Amino acid sequence: MNTLKYIIPFLFPLLIILFGLITYNVLELEPNFYTILINIGLAYILSPKYKIVQKQDGEEEQMKWLFYKKVVIRKI
Repeated sequence: MNTLKYIIPFLFPLLIILFGLITYNVLELEPNFYTILINIGLAYILSPKYKIVQKQDGEEEQMKWLFYKKVVIRKI
């Protein structure tokens, strides 16, 4: 979990680049406004979401992924 903390901020831009490479090189589509919006939208949907929750012990940060059923909890 410690190394994951350093990778998470760069995950959204990396997903945009990955979807761009797939769209433009594999599918051979031309870069235009719509393909860029699709790449950014897919990256946003697949990137983790953070939520700060108040509990009796204090604040906790919860991280949720789209297809990951468990919630990763970290104390702040």
